[in-house]
Amino acid sequence: MSAGRDDDPRIKGIKSKIRVVPDFPKPGIMFQDITTLLLAPNVFKDTIDLFVERYKNKNISVVAGIEARGFIFGPPIALAIGAKFVPLRKPRKLPGEVMSEEYILEYGSDCLEMHIGAVEQGERALVVDDLIATGGTLCAAMKLLERAGAEVVECACLIELPDLKGRERLNGKPLYVLVESH
Repeated sequence: MSAGRDDDPRIKGIKSKIRVVPDFPKPGIMFQDITTLLLAPNVFKDTIDLFVERYKNKNISVVAGIEARGFIFGPPIALAIGAKFVPLRKPRKLPGEVMSEEYILEYGSDCLEMHIGAVEQGERALVVDDLIATGGTLCAAMKLLERAGAEVVECACLIELPDLKGRERLNGKPLYVLVESH
């Protein structure tokens, strides 16, 4: 669901720049490659602008980006809305004391970590990633932020794979998506 943005001409341009790579990283996976979008600066800017337009007046103080592609979209959104950027990383990538949350994804399991103290009690957080599939990664991110005392306002993804029903796992938390892919 592209949240009423289907009439925005920028969405068509964004969708046209996402390459689908069959059988990557495993047979049966249709990988949504956003690197082709990054090669088109005007389309990448449109992508960031759409997110910024949505979040600029929502009093977000934390943009939490999920490794690795959430690191591409999160920092420019955070800068544009005046929020701090908090990286949610794979295990053993952060040098300080961390909190961690394990989760299942569509082709395995993983873990996210966040520095203790990166988020303060009562901060309003936005979780950013490139894609929602089964929803496991976003759920782990929300749990980490909520355990630290943040209020997760919404999750934002460039792409949704609705057939995998990840939205249903978010326990009613709002999800904003620019394009759907099947």
